[in-house]
Amino acid sequence: MAMAKTKEPQQQNAVTRYFKEVRSEMSKVVWPSREQANNLTLIVLAVMVAMGLFLGLLDLLFGEMIQLLLTAVG
Repeated sequence: MAMAKTKEPQQQNAVTRYFKEVRSEMSKVVWPSREQANNLTLIVLAVMVAMGLFLGLLDLLFGEMIQLLLTAVG
């Protein structure tokens, strides 16, 4: 009886090839400097705070409007 061939070497080669390609692509990446990363982080944090305040105020406004409608109807 003949033994079935296993696909072990091909899978191993595919995994090895994948990691080689990842390493190649990572070497092409242009990473930001520490100053650029800090500036971008501050921008993201500022936008998050601004959006949080905006949405909080919007929620407060709509909550008050609903409360006024419910007291006027009831």
